Amino acid sequence: MNATQHFGLLARYNQWSTVRLLDAVDAVPDDDYRRDMGLFFKSIHGTLNHLLVGEHLLWFVRFDVGRSPSLALDAEAEPDRQQLAKRLRKGATRWEPLVAAWPAERWDQDLSYTTTKGEAVSLPFAATLAHVFNHGTHHRGQITAALTALGHDGPVLDLVYFLRAEQAAPNP
Repeated sequence: MNATQHFGLLARYNQWSTVRLLDAVDAVPDDDYRRDMGLFFKSIHGTLNHLLVGEHLLWFVRFDVGRSPSLALDAEAEPDRQQLAKRLRKGATRWEPLVAAWPAERWDQDLSYTTTKGEAVSLPFAATLAHVFNHGTHHRGQITAALTALGHDGPVLDLVYFLRAEQAAPNP
């Protein structure tokens, strides 16, 4: 499997797991959704908002247009619960086409960007993209733990379940 195929797979997994998580979160009452659960970004809402900021408003822009927006990682980008879920769902669909558009040589280059603290950084492109998808997995896991701690069903988000679902899906 080459890098484009590998990261395309991770982009599809990211979308699948985001949708499954948001479907589970949809059933949670607002009090539980906004309750401080001791997560780094406090609540389910705060963590989902952080995913919007980090994954879509910062990293996607860095990878897509090479610009580093000036945003804090805990900025309230979307206070409305339904709009936040809509933006996360839409944002997750944007990664796979972006990954597919990069030429093979891009994977061996660096990604240069400016951190949220204003520091200029240049890191390996593929490893940094791996960070983006790993970061999403980390925070989806936190939200799943919060759901179960609140007595709600947490979705199964393991990659192997995605692989099985993709394998079972009819080919277009």
